[in-house]
Amino acid sequence: MPEPTADVIFLEGIQIPAALGVTAAERRMRRPVTLDIQVERDLAKAGRSDGIRHTINYKRIFDIAEDVAGNQEHKLVEALGQRIADAVLEKFDVDAVTIHVRKPKPIAGVLDYAGIRIRRSRDAR
Repeated sequence: MPEPTADVIFLEGIQIPAALGVTAAERRMRRPVTLDIQVERDLAKAGRSDGIRHTINYKRIFDIAEDVAGNQEHKLVEALGQRIADAVLEKFDVDAVTIHVRKPKPIAGVLDYAGIRIRRSRDAR
């Protein structure tokens, strides 16, 4: 069994308007969600070569998150997180991806965010 890598490419604080919510009315509002994405991959070769061809351009990771969150409807934050994780694992040679989805002010009251954090690995697919 291969050892998990400790190297991570991360994007934090991504804000994307998303059609997210249990009701159709909530999904039509397209409120922003906040995403953090961590992609696990061995970065030693990129560190030695200083060449983008040996890593993943984080703009491409952002583009996938923006496409999934902005162009699909999601009833649950769990579904949004899973769909982004699936897309990242499909498009890139990575060991694992962790997605943190925060939905701001999801209910009336004193609550900044509700959300999820999931980790999916290539081995578990």
